[in-house]
Amino acid sequence: MSKTTVLKQIEALLSESGESLPFKQEFELPFEIGSAYFIRTVTYFATGRVKDIVGQFLVLEEAAWIADTGRFSDALAKGVMDEVEPINGEMFINTNSITDAFPWKHSLPKEQR
Repeated sequence: MSKTTVLKQIEALLSESGESLPFKQEFELPFEIGSAYFIRTVTYFATGRVKDIVGQFLVLEEAAWIADTGRFSDALAKGVMDEVEPINGEMFINTNSITDAFPWKHSLPKEQR
């Protein structure tokens, strides 16, 4: 069970008693745990599968930093990119830095190119 799910359950139980958590995520994020995405931030591109959402951070597994997509629409349509640097371990992306994101319907890139 994800931390987000647990926090929502705790928040629901506390609200029944008139209490609340000392912190709260201010808005809901459009990412689903277990789904893969291509993400553009203000400074870089990444791919990965959302393992968890913790506060304002996406925790990605099977992640890669994308140095060059090649033709962007081809990258999204075909899942092929020019330069890929796979990440060994988890990657954390602050959602405040995300400019846009796209569901990734292809195999996540695992080979360095």
